[in-house]
Amino acid sequence: MCGAEVKPLPEGVQRVAALLQAHGHPHAPLMLDDAARTAQQAADALGVALGQIAKSIVFRHRGATAPGEPENDRAVLVITSGDLRVDEKKVEALVGKLGRADAEFVKARTGFAIGGVSPIGHREAPLVLIDRELFRFEDIWAAAGHPHAVFRLQPRDLPRLTEGAPVADVTVSRPA
Repeated sequence: MCGAEVKPLPEGVQRVAALLQAHGHPHAPLMLDDAARTAQQAADALGVALGQIAKSIVFRHRGATAPGEPENDRAVLVITSGDLRVDEKKVEALVGKLGRADAEFVKARTGFAIGGVSPIGHREAPLVLIDRELFRFEDIWAAAGHPHAVFRLQPRDLPRLTEGAPVADVTVSRPA
């Protein structure tokens, strides 16, 4: 052998890879040498602009998903551009009251640890919103279920990969 050790992909990455393949997505997950737990780390590792990193921000839904339904504790996933901050008031206007999601909640609902949350392949289907600002870029990169794993895509792929999630204005306005 050449001395290189072949390791199986982590379970979360396998789950994401299988979904990408099932959707006919042309790019498989890529394992990075170093962890990319933040958008800046991912951008640096890939040599791309910070805004080309699709961050997966998880919130805790604190209300009913429709009038007359009981309150739930569902995850809300906002897929946003790495150079912008999520405007919680804009998200609440679209989905209802939000709360903070701690690491335990994120892992339980998504199956991924913070720093590796993929926009697809969650244990429990979250409410998903896609940041319209991602469409500034031709190509973007997203976490693939592990802090060392990413995959390439185009913003227009996100609604298809997330089963029709809407594109919305969900970020803090940039100065003019």
